[in-house]
Amino acid sequence: MSNASKFGKVVVLLGGKSAERQVSLDSGKAVLEALIRSGVNAEGFDPQERSIAELIGYDRAFIVLHGRGGEDGQIQGALEWLKIPYTGTGVQGSAIGMDKVKTKQIWQGSELPTAPYRIVTAETDADEVVQALGLPLIIKPVHEGSSVGMSKVEKAEDLKAAIEKATEHDAIVMAEKWITGLEYTISILNGQALPVIRLQPPKDVAFYDYEAKYNRDDVEYGIPCGLSEAEEKRLQELCLRAFQAVGASGWGRIDAMQDEQGNFWLLEVNTVPGMTSHSLVPKAAKAVGTSFDDLCVAILEQTLSDTH
Repeated sequence: MSNASKFGKVVVLLGGKSAERQVSLDSGKAVLEALIRSGVNAEGFDPQERSIAELIGYDRAFIVLHGRGGEDGQIQGALEWLKIPYTGTGVQGSAIGMDKVKTKQIWQGSELPTAPYRIVTAETDADEVVQALGLPLIIKPVHEGSSVGMSKVEKAEDLKAAIEKATEHDAIVMAEKWITGLEYTISILNGQALPVIRLQPPKDVAFYDYEAKYNRDDVEYGIPCGLSEAEEKRLQELCLRAFQAVGASGWGRIDAMQDEQGNFWLLEVNTVPGMTSHSLVPKAAKAVGTSFDDLCVAILEQTLSDTH
């Protein structure tokens, strides 16, 4: 790429201290190599190993920090303070997107479809939750990504153990109504929804969990996704609205379900999605003829018109 010099000195932020550190290291390495291949003067930077003060002197930042510390507004705030333009969503949208409950509240207030939920603790009356949401349920830490700490609960007596497992990762835990149906993911790049991908985990896993996301090679990724053209367009438009509602921008991903009645349900937003060989945004970009290297450059180009 002949005009890569316009980016100046670029820092790729990777690693960090969240539960998703290893995935972030893998994503960041892939992004860094892609930018270097494209002629960009890029260097890796792990905030767990170095002081944020050492970011002074870089012209822009490509954020590939997943989870807390990198996807929740913290690093975005530091970069704002240092006046370094950065990729992806700003401080407020990042903080909202990392909080599954706040995201749901905004979607509900925007009349966007998302599954019913309850905030739960070890003292929560299991019967009351089951009566409100039915069975099965999915138990989630509110501030984790990559399905860390999540469990499917099929019997009321298993609820307490699932909450305890989630509490190991987060002080706030939610129970969400289980949507039976097909799972989809919708990548967003520069205001456009990329082709929808249908996720089909192997039959021996309860849902698209951490293991399926990063370590399994038998997950099926449907592109085309199997929806009719009209349904795919409807889902893409729904996800664009959901992305904008929480204040997300630049690039990201929305996960959604279609129930057995054909209704779409929004699950969550990812404001710094994975960029590994298993990752979904690169797969969606490839479906429209965008290589991984070109995708990374397109994301970095957002920093040239910094709108945070």
